[in-house]
Amino acid sequence: MMQKKILVVEDNELMLDVMSYILINNGYEVFSLTSGTDVFNNIKTNHPDLVILDAILPGIDGMEICQLLKLNRTTRDLPVIICSGDESIDQSLEQKGAPDDILHKPFDINCLIEMVECRLAA
Repeated sequence: MMQKKILVVEDNELMLDVMSYILINNGYEVFSLTSGTDVFNNIKTNHPDLVILDAILPGIDGMEICQLLKLNRTTRDLPVIICSGDESIDQSLEQKGAPDDILHKPFDINCLIEMVECRLAA
């Protein structure tokens, strides 16, 4: 079976390392970026099965990237999980171009894996 590919975009390198480590240990192939600028190129090149975006990124913000992906015909079916330490982010699920899920920081490892598995099975 082909390994599922996940793109993780997180500007906090420690958080990025932790998430990548957890996902790799659970059998996923991980691509990581520390800013939103190369997201679209990375998706075009690596064809991830899922994208995990930090809500607040340098340059272009995670919510904005999510909306662009969801409103684009070629990427709208790509599952997107937004990570945020801000509780009020839940309101974004009501908006156009909303993420598929929101992972609240600090997160539980099992919660991350369950969310990823659930979105990849959808």
